[in-house]
Amino acid sequence: MQIIAFEPRHAQAWKRLNEAWIAKHFAIEPKDREVLDDPDGTILAKGGHIFMAELDGEAVGCVGLIALPDGGFEVAKMTVSEAARGTGLGKLLMAACIDHAQKAGATRLYLETNSSLAPALAVYRAAGFVQLPPRPTPYARADVFMELTL
Repeated sequence: MQIIAFEPRHAQAWKRLNEAWIAKHFAIEPKDREVLDDPDGTILAKGGHIFMAELDGEAVGCVGLIALPDGGFEVAKMTVSEAARGTGLGKLLMAACIDHAQKAGATRLYLETNSSLAPALAVYRAAGFVQLPPRPTPYARADVFMELTL
């Protein structure tokens, strides 16, 4: 398994992996569509980063880092394919996010998630994220807000 930077060839995998988990648990929302349909314009061109996880050349996981105005990053659209769950890939993707953010001089990572996603919450807590009070969000499903100070 290897974690690599997003390349244009990953666009369909980025969309497919994220649509699969979102549709399984929730409804795909307008903000999802925006980020999934245009990862270059909504994330990369604005100073963010996307990591893809590949196994034997196949994309099996991904995560985005959306640049925040304060110099931090929002961890977004982190998912692992059904076949790769339980392999520790979520922890590897999170480690890549933390490493990249630290090298970029970011002071924090922020994320929004849902309380029903226990495996994801476990990864975030194990990485040191702490829960924040609720705040405005474009996602109807977001009911957990977390931050990691770097």
